[in-house]
Amino acid sequence: QVQLAEFGGGSVHAGGSLELSCVASENIFNFNAMGWYRQAPGKERELVARINVGGKTTYGDSVKGRFAISRDGAKNTVSLQMNSLKPEDTAVYVCNANILRNNYWGQGTQVTVSS
Repeated sequence: QVQLAEFGGGSVHAGGSLELSCVASENIFNFNAMGWYRQAPGKERELVARINVGGKTTYGDSVKGRFAISRDGAKNTVSLQMNSLKPEDTAVYVCNANILRNNYWGQGTQVTVSS
């Protein structure tokens, strides 16, 4: 069973930065893709950023130019650097790993951005 553990959430003022990390229980190159999603109260879960096994990255429109996803195969880790944070970035951020038709999810970590 794949396990994903997230680290790095917290509270920050608008304009600040945070970095999230997701540590997988197995080699991250076993996955077709890994990424981060977020869900704010009353809203649907949305894609934040995703990186596939080949290294191609995809970002949600609202975070392009501000967030960057990266990976470290030696540490089985995918990270999300979040800069120029806005109050509307406040949400629970959840790590995802995809293998074919199977999706695995972490527990989520809260990010709160105050104005």
